[in-house]
Parts: sequence; C-alpha cells; structure tokens
Amino acid sequence: MTFRHWWVASAAIFVTVGTCQTLLAQTSHSGAQLEEVRSAPPTNSSASTNPAGPVQAAGSYVIGTGDVLMVNVYNEPEVTGKMPVRPDGMISVPLVGDVQASGMTTERLQATLAQRLTEFVRQPSVTVVLEEMNSRQFNVMGQVQHPGSFPLTRPIHVMDALAQAGGFAEFAKTKKVYVLRRDANGNTVKLPFDYKHVSQGNGSDIQLQSGDTVIVP
Repeated sequence: MTFRHWWVASAAIFVTVGTCQTLLAQTSHSGAQLEEVRSAPPTNSSASTNPAGPVQAAGSYVIGTGDVLMVNVYNEPEVTGKMPVRPDGMISVPLVGDVQASGMTTERLQATLAQRLTEFVRQPSVTVVLEEMNSRQFNVMGQVQHPGSFPLTRPIHVMDALAQAGGFAEFAKTKKVYVLRRDANGNTVKLPFDYKHVSQGNGSDIQLQSGDTVIVP
C-alpha cells in the first residue's frame, strides 16, 4: 500500500468514527428530551383557562335593604319576578305574602321560600339571584368634584373612592380628609386620612366598609 492509499484509508476511518459519535450524541440527546417529556407533570387545562381561580359563591352574599332580587319558581310564572327588598327588610311574594329577606343569604332565602310555597305548589324549585346590589354603599362628601353615594361591589379604599368622586375640588384640604364609620356598638368613629402621605407611599390606605362616609373638608 502506497502512502497515498494509506492516507485516504485513514481519512475515511476518521470521518466514519466522527459520524458515529455525532449520531450517538444526537440519539442520546433525543432520548433525554423524550424522557423529560414523559416525566413532566400533566398540564391542568382548567387552571390555564381559569387563571383567576374559583369565583365566590353567590349564595354567601348577605341580602340588605335596597337590593333587588330575581325570584324564579320553576313552572310557576305567577310567583316569578323581580322583588325589591323594602326598608323593613321584607319582600312581597305572590301567594305567600311578605317574607323576611334582609340579613339572609340567597341560599337561605331560597330554602325559606321553598318551604313557604309547599302549601301552594307541589315540590317547588326556587332560585334566588341578586339582580341589583344596592345595600352596600359608601359616601364621599365635601370638597370633591362629584359627591354622592357609590356601590360597594368590590374592595374599595379611600384613594379609589376619591377617584370615583372625580378628585378634589379647588379648595380641598387634602391633609384633613377623614372617614366616618359605625363600630359594632353603633358609635361613630373618625379615621383620619392624610392624602399627601398616602399618595407618596408614606401611609396606609383605608379599606372602606359598607356605610362608610369619606369627608373632604
């Protein structure tokens, strides 16, 4: 074998060995990827489609005066309809008359109505839905652009309340804002609120409760 033939044969062997090493590495990498896919936890499709988590059950809401309820009795249209909660906390239901609604959850009211209706309807199926939430409100008064009452349908802080009221009027005393609140004993409590400090991150905002009144002197 001449030197030229020996050199060509050696080069061919070198290329063959390199190719085999590359194929082996690719095969190992593919196998690792396949194993990774197999060992990965299954995707929870419900979590991806509902990132916000479960919604609070409507039945936990406590009904108050001023709320409007939709009462539906299956196959009984004469007992079905919208029913406002009167200032005395009652609703007027055909067949059964006045029923206490204020202070009850929608689920409890459903059970009460079903029990009362058994005298007139065979196995009544009752559903109570909150149509209008008017019992939970807060007030903003004083030197703001749009004073008045606002629905408390979600967590609201004083900064949010001031924004809903259109912001301060020209002569508002922003350092002397306060919140009037009734405590558990029925006493009125004054909670001071310094807008400047809170807006600069130096103070705590106040979360409002139903019946609170924000006063801007």
